[in-house]
Amino acid sequence: MSASARLTELGLLLPPVPSLAGVYVPAVRCGSLVFTAGQLPLVDGAVAATGKLGAEIDTARGRELARTCVLNALAAVDDLVGLDAVIQVVKVVGFVASASGFTAQPAVLNGASELLGDIFGQAGAHARSAVGVAELPLGAPVELELTVEI
Repeated sequence: MSASARLTELGLLLPPVPSLAGVYVPAVRCGSLVFTAGQLPLVDGAVAATGKLGAEIDTARGRELARTCVLNALAAVDDLVGLDAVIQVVKVVGFVASASGFTAQPAVLNGASELLGDIFGQAGAHARSAVGVAELPLGAPVELELTVEI
């Protein structure tokens, strides 16, 4: 089943590619790889939540926000090469704005990883980094980059 058909089956729609917040492009193709810019949990052009994990945002909400980030990243891939061109999700790099002592960054990023598995099946299995940071743009709790093979 194609990735776009699987999205439909899951009742999900890719959002429009978010407006750029700087001098960059949403995604770049280099040979058989596509790299996305960092994607925030934007919904209708606004950050869906602000704050830090372990303070204003709990892990369950962080997982939801990571899912939103990955849908925005997939929208950038789709806009550049078409979602159904993806052969393999290669790597996810996630940044989690973390309160002091918060160490569940991998649990937050599981929201994105699980959604990629739901959409792409085995081709959604990927390498990943989950990094805790002090602050993210616009006060976002999560930011995510995606690398895919096409």
